[in-house]
This record gives sequence, C-alpha cells and structure tokens, in this order.
Amino acid sequence: MKAVLGLEDGNFFVGEGFGAEGESTGELVFTTQMAGYMEALTDPSYAGQLLMFTYPLIGNYGVDFANFQNPLIHARGCITHEVCKFPKHNPSLITFFEDQGLHGLSGIDTRMLTINTRLHGTLRSALIVGDDNGEYAVEIARKAPQISDIDLIQSVTCTDPYHVRGKGKRIAVLDLGVKKNIVISLQKRDADVYVFPYTATKDEIDACRPQALFVSNGPGDPKRATHAIDTVKRYIGEIPIFGICMGNQILALALGGDTHKLKFGHRGSNQPVRCSDGTISITTQNHGYVVDAESLPEGCQVSYTNVNDNTLEGFVDRYLNISCVQFHPEAHGGPHDTEEPIFDMIYRSIPDA
Repeated sequence: MKAVLGLEDGNFFVGEGFGAEGESTGELVFTTQMAGYMEALTDPSYAGQLLMFTYPLIGNYGVDFANFQNPLIHARGCITHEVCKFPKHNPSLITFFEDQGLHGLSGIDTRMLTINTRLHGTLRSALIVGDDNGEYAVEIARKAPQISDIDLIQSVTCTDPYHVRGKGKRIAVLDLGVKKNIVISLQKRDADVYVFPYTATKDEIDACRPQALFVSNGPGDPKRATHAIDTVKRYIGEIPIFGICMGNQILALALGGDTHKLKFGHRGSNQPVRCSDGTISITTQNHGYVVDAESLPEGCQVSYTNVNDNTLEGFVDRYLNISCVQFHPEAHGGPHDTEEPIFDMIYRSIPDA
C-alpha cells in the first residue's frame, strides 16, 4: 500500500503503508528504545505526535496486550524502517493497526530522518496511507497546529475517578495521562490509590482524605495544564507531592518556575541521568519540554541532571515535602535502575495517618 510522510520544511518520504488508509498529522518525534514498542505506542504522552522508532525493526513479537500502558494507541502514527509481517505471536502489528484504523509507514530511511530531526528539531508532519502525493502531505503538515497550541490532556485523562484498593497509605493521583505501570508501582507498595481526572477540584480530591498527591505524566505543553497547576498550588505545604515527567514540570510551574521546549526532546530507554550523590542511572524518558533549573525558587534543589545535555531531570524541596523526576522509573520495557529507589522513597516520604 502506498504511503508518504510529509514535513513542514518541504521534504517528503515515500514508503510502504500499513494499517488503515487515511491521514494523520502531528509532531514527528523519535524514540531510541529497542524493545517495548507497544509500551511506547500506548503511552498517553505520545498523544499529538507521530512516533518514529530508530531501531530498524519493530513488531517481531506481535501485539503484547498485557503490557499496554493504556487501552488505546495514543501516538497518531507509527514510522519504522521495517515492520515484522510474521511475528512469533499474533496478532501482528500490521493486523492490529488495520483492525484499529491506525496509520503506519515502513520502508523509509529512519536513520537519515532521525539525523535530520536532531539537526533541525521536531517538525510538524503528515502521514498519508493509501497515497504517495508528497506535495499534498507537505501542505497538510504546514496547516497542522503546533503542539503547544493543542490541549491534549483532555483526550487522555480518565473521565471519572477510580479506586485501586490497597491496605497502605492513601495516594491521590492527578491523571494527566497516567501510564499503567505508575499505578502498578504504587500498588507494589500496597498504596491505596485514588485516580482523579486532571480537572478534579481540591474538594473532590480531598474526599478520599489523601496522605499524598501524585502528579502523572502527560502530553503536550505543561503550561496548557492550567487547571492542574492551580490544583497543585493549593496542596503545596499541605501534604507531600510527587511527580513524574509532566508532573515534574507541573510542580515547577506551580512553585513559580518556568519550562521551555527542547529542540528534539528525550525519548528512549538509554538516557543517562546523574543523581546529586554522583551516581549515574540509565533511564527511560519521553518528554519534549524541560524545567529551567535557574527558575526554581529558593528551597528547591536539583536532584537529577541529564548527562548528555545537563538539563534538569528532577528536583526536591524537603521543607515542602516535594519530590519529582523527569524520567520514568516505572518503565516496563526497562531499564529498572530507578524503580525501587524512587518509588520506595515516595512511599517512605508519606507520613503515617
């Protein structure tokens, strides 16, 4: 099946389509992870983006339903050098994309396209499956909105609160697009977890008598999450607050800090971070925005830094009992360097009722 990827800079790439005929637009981003393609495709943080895998082959173990991070595919399209047509387990990624009406593209030089993204930054793009009109794809890409202009969180947050019962400390999760494995990591500590939509009011959250607030990952520009920022502000100094990925950015903004967009973001499972004690861990990451370390108020201390570009990867405020990280310690596809220390720290930091 014909397919083409068009970029706003005027370039287009013709390849072989898979999935359903149709078109999708979004910011083109790449991930360097070599496994866990279903975890990535179902990560709500990829909403609004076309996801390209730098590893040249995906789909070799079929569709792994057990490790979905959300019931739906949230990436607007999948781009790969090669997709496995006859995986070890069924259904194949091709069949699944056909059944779900999703769009995929294979057979293009993803290495070259990755280098282009690193040089010029993330670009608006359009994926057309069933046609190879490159000029038309470029035209659509140029008309697509910037990701910072889209409210993506409302499409990935839960519609109603829900309870994941545990015998331990009560943790309220503000769902900006929470990954399943974050809740599982809290469950492993026997936490009593209450998950709320990102529009939940403080009064609604207070109804579960939370001993801590956890702010999840999510898609898009954190500055658009004004409701979540306002809610977090009201909890500062009242109970412990923790955050992962966008949660890290929301906490910084709630404290009066600032964020900015990275040139091409950090996405993959081989990102090194340096802890304030000097140790280095390999982490999974998926973010296009970052906290400006210099903008954090007095009392905040940088706890993690990205080894590659020295951007902030986490901070703490011990007086206010705030701790957050930019990376994903719960990542199921691995590595698992930080799952135990981060989530154990979170649970221990919550006073007993």
